[in-house]
Parts: sequence; structure tokens; C-alpha cells
Amino acid sequence: SSEPNLQNIPVRTEKGREIRALFYPGEGFDTLVSADYSQIELRILAHLSGDKALIKAFTEGKDIHRFTAAEVLGKAQEEITSEERSHAKAINFGIIYGISDFGLSRDLGITRAEAKNYIDLYFSRYPRVKEYMDNMVKEAHETGKVRTMFGRLRELPDINSRNFNRRSFAERTAMNTPIQGTAADIIKLAMNKVESLLEEKGFTSRLLLQVHDELVLEVINDELEAVKALLKETMECVVDLQVPLIVDVHDAENWALVK
Repeated sequence: SSEPNLQNIPVRTEKGREIRALFYPGEGFDTLVSADYSQIELRILAHLSGDKALIKAFTEGKDIHRFTAAEVLGKAQEEITSEERSHAKAINFGIIYGISDFGLSRDLGITRAEAKNYIDLYFSRYPRVKEYMDNMVKEAHETGKVRTMFGRLRELPDINSRNFNRRSFAERTAMNTPIQGTAADIIKLAMNKVESLLEEKGFTSRLLLQVHDELVLEVINDELEAVKALLKETMECVVDLQVPLIVDVHDAENWALVK
């Protein structure tokens, strides 16, 4: 995807939104539909680690960042402040990438000691996550590779390097690849399934683009509700995990408005 790289059009900045507003349905289509997975990597982490607390949170439809903050801080969920939820969100996603106390302290503007304490508390509340991460690194050191849930392979030639930085990066990759790689596998499976069903059912609407955890379609108005229903059902049921996959589906006249 190049000139432009549609995988990398910004969305959180004003300039990015202005750029996205330039993308609208092609001739013969009425609207853009976006369907994206909600927190898919954290859900995959819950499935792969088998952590009971994390699985319970997703199964019961909890706000995972508020839930994590309450678990780590030992408070009721309704007592969690927006700042505490924000800190929990940073560590929830940071854990997937093997975040260090240094990295977390920098991201949150707290001391390394505070960051280390937060990470330690996190792993004490989600012990199977810690066990899973350690096992991935151990497997990588022993075999020089890791795999996604579907068996896709990632070689890690630097996993036993004498160079600390190279070895550390490979260890973080060993933690992240099974999660992020599995998310990539799932969106590809969903993309193929959606494309097949659109063709099989004779829809005029068409799949246009896959961006990370999102599918974008060009849709005609007469098929809008049927396509949205097809997307949600197909994407949420494409694989069977210990936690539900949730898909958010939106439509609008251009890519900036579709979120």
C-alpha cells in the first residue's frame, strides 16, 4: 500500500482528519462502512494466556481499562478516576509490547519505582499473563522462533545475541508476535470470509481496504443494513476464542466521519 500508504493515514490529529475527509466512496457507491475489532490484541492475550481474571472481564463486557485499574489499585471500579483509567490503559497495551519500568515511567510521567510497582501489581493480579510472557521468551531462547495461534512463524536470530539491545528487542518481539501476529491472522481470515460472502450473496457493495484491525467497504444504500449485519456477524464469529470478539461498525460519507 503506497502512494499514499493507506495503512498509515493519521486519524487522531486535525490534519489527519482533513486528509481522511478526502476519501469518499467511488462512483456507483453511496457510503463508506468501517468495521473494526475492539481491543483485539488484549482479547487475544486473554485467550492465549488463559488468565481467569482477564477472561472474566471480557466475558462480562467490562471496561477493561477501568477493570484493570480497580484490580491493580484495589479499588471499586466506580471509584476509578480518569487518570487512573488512563494509566491502566497504558500498561494494558504496554504489556503486549513487553514494556519496561523505564518505558512506562516515561509514558506516564511517573518515577521508575512507581512504574515498577505498577507492573508488579499488574502481574500479581494477572499471574497467567506473566507466566505466558515468560514462557514465550523461554521458548524463543530455546528454539530461536515463535508462532502465532495459527502457526505462522517468526524467526528471532538475535534472541541469544551477546548484544543486550539486540537480545532485549528480540525478547520483546517474542512476547508481542504471537499476540499481534494472531490479530493480523484473524483480520485476514475475516477479510477473506467477508469477501466470499459478499460475492456468494450477490451484493453490489464491495470490500475496499484492510487497515490494521479494520475493514473498509464501499456500500450502496439499499444494501447498507444487510452489509453492516454481515460484517458484524462474520467478523465476530470467524474464530472461536475464550473471550468474545467485538466489532464496531459505522458508516459515513467519507473516511473522516466513519469513526
